[in-house]
Amino acid sequence: MSSQRPIVLASRSPRRLELLQEAGWAVSVEVPHVDDGLLDCGESVPVDWVAALAWLKARGTTSLLAARNEPSACTVLGADTICVLQGRIIGQPVDRDDARVMLESFVGVTHEVMTGVCLIDWPEQTRRILVETAHVHMGDLAPEAIDAYLEGDAWRGKAGGYNLADRLADGWPIECTGDQATVMGLPMQRLTELLGDSVVRA
Repeated sequence: MSSQRPIVLASRSPRRLELLQEAGWAVSVEVPHVDDGLLDCGESVPVDWVAALAWLKARGTTSLLAARNEPSACTVLGADTICVLQGRIIGQPVDRDDARVMLESFVGVTHEVMTGVCLIDWPEQTRRILVETAHVHMGDLAPEAIDAYLEGDAWRGKAGGYNLADRLADGWPIECTGDQATVMGLPMQRLTELLGDSVVRA
């Protein structure tokens, strides 16, 4: 019997799904009944907070598998991404004005982007948690560029209000140190090293 397992992504993020598919892995989506937008990070340490959110999502999906007595082995992958500026956790903007404040706070400084991942092997329910960090420097960005960006809805559902690949493609002055995929929602370099050949290929 093969020890390889398909991935079950505990997220509705189309970008995370795309990253896993680009890696050539077999992946399906099972979104847990978890709304992390209702949670308050309070005074949490950023690395602990993002790891906890990843675990919460993965655990929510394994609960769904348990409820229907899922017999097939798989690896559930839960993930969450946050920005951290001067020690302050920045999640997804609640509205356009909030997105503007986030983006303006990033101009001319370097912020961290952390993605936490929780992997739970089903049905054994063994767990692995990791957090990867990349550093993003946003150069001199004209207010008009921010205004034009906010006219659309691309800021919705994204930590810090932006997607790195989209903003680079649009010519924003951004430099990233570390795995760019970490900023986009999954630390693919680390995941590839960790999962190796244990994932079923698509």
